[in-house]
Amino acid sequence: MSESASSPERPKQPPIDPRLLEILVCPLTKGPLEYDREKNELISRQAGLAYPIRDGIPIMLVEEARKLD
Repeated sequence: MSESASSPERPKQPPIDPRLLEILVCPLTKGPLEYDREKNELISRQAGLAYPIRDGIPIMLVEEARKLD
């Protein structure tokens, strides 16, 4: 009895409310953000940063963001 039907890599994250995505901006540049569903991040192209989303909550702290390659 295997439970390998779902991906063992990453637990399923709750969806982001589209209304929230419409009002959020990068805290550094005040520019627009893009939602990366695959990595579960909000991307600021202007700042070159990716803000993590944890348990459906965007972590909008520059200190928590990762630099884009």
